[in-house]
Amino acid sequence: MTTAVALPDQVSLGVLVTAVPRDAVDEAIAAYGAGARRSDGKLPPHVVAYLTMALCLFGDDDYTEVAAKVTGSLDRWGCWDASWTPPTSSAITQARKRLGPAVFREICERICGPAGGEPGPMAGLLATGRARGAWLRDWRLVAIDGFEADLPDSEANAAEFGYAGTGESRSAFPKARVVTLTECGTHAFLAAEIGTYATSEKALAGKLYPRLQADELLTADRNFYSWPAWETAAATGAALLWRAPTQLELPVVRVLADGTYLTMLSNPKTHKRERRDRVTAAARAGHAIHPSDGQWARVIEYDVPDRDGNGTGEIITLLTTILDPAAARPDELADAYHQRWEHETGNDQAKTHLRGPGRILRSRLPELAYQEIWAWLITHHAITTLITQAATAAELDPDRISYTQTLRLIRRTATGTATIPPSGLD
Repeated sequence: MTTAVALPDQVSLGVLVTAVPRDAVDEAIAAYGAGARRSDGKLPPHVVAYLTMALCLFGDDDYTEVAAKVTGSLDRWGCWDASWTPPTSSAITQARKRLGPAVFREICERICGPAGGEPGPMAGLLATGRARGAWLRDWRLVAIDGFEADLPDSEANAAEFGYAGTGESRSAFPKARVVTLTECGTHAFLAAEIGTYATSEKALAGKLYPRLQADELLTADRNFYSWPAWETAAATGAALLWRAPTQLELPVVRVLADGTYLTMLSNPKTHKRERRDRVTAAARAGHAIHPSDGQWARVIEYDVPDRDGNGTGEIITLLTTILDPAAARPDELADAYHQRWEHETGNDQAKTHLRGPGRILRSRLPELAYQEIWAWLITHHAITTLITQAATAAELDPDRISYTQTLRLIRRTATGTATIPPSGLD
């Protein structure tokens, strides 16, 4: 069995340079024409890119302190000229303005892919493959969800992003909304959309569904369901496993041997109730249904006793495009839906540990705020990739390796390197 090993230089600022190769940075810069630099040759665009990611790695430090910490490492990786002096805060700000946000979005597009490898030889028989917890049979488990990012309370940020609430209940800071696709087993962000607070999670998610791959199984909470969302996501060929909204009508078309049943989803905006009933009747009769009239789904229902600790249970209703019971058992699908909560772990890693609890981002200008959020997501992906490599080498679930301890090691060794075996991260 081939394993990926975390090399010594990866437990340092090298985690960024390794996970975000110089070639990917240069190609993103070339794609968006961000080639402007200072007349003295300092702070070329690729250096600004790595410095911006380092600012996310050291959220408690100011610009000049971060620059002083990391330029030594950048020199060893061929991203800094040792004859240069660390740049000032003003110089870094101006360089970030010149680079803009689009380059970082492009870097994210190029490098933020799956970290969990390929399914193992037993993936067709066992619930999960490798990395552990990342697979259901031959499907990579992914989840979609959102979070908010607090920004400095500047006039520009307020005008661009807006606040949560109004009047006395208005939030203290402007908020950006971020929705991501996440690999459940590794917490790696695969793709993201960033918007204003007024932009709904559903609207941002709609831009991510076309990014799905045929070997993925997308899990989603009931708040994400709508006919257009389901139709768009299903058209990619990816498998879907979403919790059904309480008010959604799910006619029983056919009961299956495993206790699940097939239903027909229909478009409530284009079909009157009589039309929907006719489509359901046609499905029960075995007639072909046009995808624009209805979408087949399999329904799995199960009870979660005493979920809230008050002595009452809750019925969970799941919808899936995996119609054949032999392809995935109900218990497998229920467990896979539970893995959706790994997305919350990824959000917590980014917000509480990488950024710091209760901390706002740095950027007082909207274009730099977008840039910083993209850099933040890229930095988180680099760290989760390192953790997954170490876990795979040690044949561990990535959850067994502490994100907090790994982050501390990276920060401590930012100006040097340390040989840390995978067990040292456990």
